[in-house]
Amino acid sequence: MKKEKIYRVFSHLPELATERLTLRKMMVLDTQDMYEYAARPEVTKYLTWQPHPDRDFTREYLEYLGNRYAAGMFYDWAIVYDEENKMIGTCGFTSFQCAHDSAEIGYVLNPEYWGKGLAAEAVRCVIKFGFERLGLHRIEARFIEGNDRSRHLMEKVGMTFEGIHREGMLVKGNYVNVGVCAILASDWKSLCDAEEDISTELHRPE
Repeated sequence: MKKEKIYRVFSHLPELATERLTLRKMMVLDTQDMYEYAARPEVTKYLTWQPHPDRDFTREYLEYLGNRYAAGMFYDWAIVYDEENKMIGTCGFTSFQCAHDSAEIGYVLNPEYWGKGLAAEAVRCVIKFGFERLGLHRIEARFIEGNDRSRHLMEKVGMTFEGIHREGMLVKGNYVNVGVCAILASDWKSLCDAEEDISTELHRPE
């Protein structure tokens, strides 16, 4: 996969849709919605960044992202819950290893919407985009040890737990153990084929 393809695709970030969600570019108008969750310590406990100190910080961050999107150098979507037309988190790619046709995925969700399957819905959509639109071979996700909720989500969408990197990252002044889960293009195809078989069986006439 060539870097030029990444820049070309993400400089005009395509809007994606699922049953309950719209994934689109983050905008300054999302300031209040983002601040609602980005300011909460329980959200950032297992993330690499600190809670947003105030709404001005959130707004300035979103203004900065506008330039990153235009340059094709930011790969995250806003997760919009269609029922409320509200931004409730983000999901996208944190990095690409173009020489290996692989990428890392990341996500965060407002706690008010935990337990509804919305994060998994968004992650599946981005994984599908990665394999079917970008032609990736491998997509992985990392979690700080102890974040069992995140690991469960990764496995729920079809990723395989591959192990722990001991003290693999320096986060907020501490070395932390980092778990890795991943899914291959062949795994994704098998999952899609299985779902198609189930759907066919359910709609088979008596």
